[in-house]
Amino acid sequence: MAKRGRKEKDNWKKKRRQEYLEKKEFRYYIFCEGQATEPKYFQGFKRYIEDNPIYRDMVLIEIEGCQAETMRVIGKAEEYVRENKITKGQIWCVYDKDSFPSSDVNGVVQRAEVLNQKNPDLQYHAAWSNECIEFWFILHFAYYTANNHRSEYKKFLNDKFQELGIGKYEKNMNDIFETLMNGGSPKLAIRYARRIIKKGEGKTPAEIAPGTKVYELVEELAKYLPEEQKKLFRFGNLA
Repeated sequence: MAKRGRKEKDNWKKKRRQEYLEKKEFRYYIFCEGQATEPKYFQGFKRYIEDNPIYRDMVLIEIEGCQAETMRVIGKAEEYVRENKITKGQIWCVYDKDSFPSSDVNGVVQRAEVLNQKNPDLQYHAAWSNECIEFWFILHFAYYTANNHRSEYKKFLNDKFQELGIGKYEKNMNDIFETLMNGGSPKLAIRYARRIIKKGEGKTPAEIAPGTKVYELVEELAKYLPEEQKKLFRFGNLA
């Protein structure tokens, strides 16, 4: 009897979730390599969008910290999609090159291309950073093109954050989104990232060093921000 009750409760939850999903026109499932830095950054978008009366009932953002690297991130995304029977939306894999093999870093992009042939309504995207997410953060302050070790990126951020009067950069900062949005320039970060990718046209992610495609996910989510925040991400057609 207890088992039957639990099954009915589970079915009811699934039905309610399906009804909830059907109301959401725009769906984003974000799978992050780490469990702190990247999720906390994208949680900032989620907070502001859910406070925006224009879009909060139309946009779904789910963020998963995978504690996994490169190919395992997209593997976990595929597993999540299967288990939750997701058939519509954008699946974003946010991961760093770090010191992982080039074949793994490039493999996520290749795997996404294969998966995208199966269902035009469910598309996978690779938001990679070479070497790490901190490179995307740096671009909020400078057009940085030196292919340095990630420890140099953190040193750069430490100096910038101290200039802003907020102390050292920490990987698990709860307010990292607001710090970058208000203390740096998201519109310049997007502009700089696009310029770097354009210069690396024809190269693989592992060959574009430094580089990042996190800006593509940022551009997607920024569309739904309240107007006051959205204007900080707009840059027109500048390249």
